[in-house]
Amino acid sequence: MAANPSLRIARLASVPLCVFAVLAAVFFIGLKGNDPSIVPSALIGQKVPTFQLPPLEGMALPGLASADLARGKVTLVNVFASWCGPCRLEHPVLMRLSQRGDIAVAGINYKDEPENARRFLTSLGVPYQAIGADPAGRASIDWGVYGVPETFVVDGKGIIRFKWVGPLSDRKALERLEAAIRDAKG
Repeated sequence: MAANPSLRIARLASVPLCVFAVLAAVFFIGLKGNDPSIVPSALIGQKVPTFQLPPLEGMALPGLASADLARGKVTLVNVFASWCGPCRLEHPVLMRLSQRGDIAVAGINYKDEPENARRFLTSLGVPYQAIGADPAGRASIDWGVYGVPETFVVDGKGIIRFKWVGPLSDRKALERLEAAIRDAKG
């Protein structure tokens, strides 16, 4: 018995629609629940990249080098710039974190004019114990930085344990950061 030609055409026409529906479902499930602030980093679990940055000109703080991050203390490394609006938003959080005695807070000043960075820090406060100037952004690229601000938790052996993309300004960011600090302490 021969199939009805119009039924056969309808079945063939439905194949692309079914394929589209399956692909849409797969993409939706893949995207659902993903947090854009958690960007996969190949450096998690790896030693910090080798770098040596000079101090921020005009500040009475040392520069920053990879050797500074393997001295037994958990360090928050915050990549910031004066021209970054979200950096201004997260700055009070960094000031509070810098008051803790159990971690160090270090900064990498990303593609910034020294005078602007000094003015930014002078007006908002200096949460950093060391600031490395990265005017060309080369060291930041080695860290896998996509943009500013980004914050890393580095354990006392110089291993990157956590990366947060965006400002540390909401409860979710702080909860994840605190958990990462606890984990980094062992």
